[in-house]
Amino acid sequence: MGRVLLGVLLGFLLMPVALLGWLHFGSPPVAVADPPFFQERLLTGIPLHTRINRELVKSPVIQPDESGLVAGAHIYSEKCAVCHGFHGKPSVIGEHMFPSAPPLWEKHRYNAAIGVSDDPPGETYWKVANGIRLTGMPAFKDALTETEMWQVSLLLANADKPLPPAALDILDGEPAVPMMAGPEMK
Repeated sequence: MGRVLLGVLLGFLLMPVALLGWLHFGSPPVAVADPPFFQERLLTGIPLHTRINRELVKSPVIQPDESGLVAGAHIYSEKCAVCHGFHGKPSVIGEHMFPSAPPLWEKHRYNAAIGVSDDPPGETYWKVANGIRLTGMPAFKDALTETEMWQVSLLLANADKPLPPAALDILDGEPAVPMMAGPEMK
């Protein structure tokens, strides 16, 4: 009985040493082109979804009206499109991230939802505000106001619905039109 307990104790003590040895001398997958860790998606996905569900903001502070959707399109164009792309224009950067940044204006492979339009707006808001570790998704809570985060979240929640023409022009990747063109602008 004592040998069994000693074996179990030694096993528990040697596991962290073996893991540290593998991390230091082995070849853990750290490059984007490397295959993922065994069960990596499961190990990161469960706590992510648990935390989002625990901290989910249920009701947005603004409604998805035309001015809010256009403002959300401006924010998306400036902050999000570099990784998530525009309508029919996937991001070259996003495709080469690990995990790849999802194209938010394309239909899913497995259902008819566009981007994250099948997620509650509060979930998208949480992701915009807090970011997601190990994915390249930054936290915007110090870069955007609460209203701006809701505007882009509501825009993405309505990606499968008709959007105002001004928002569509922005989301098609058209160059921004100057707000005020005075005589000094050429």
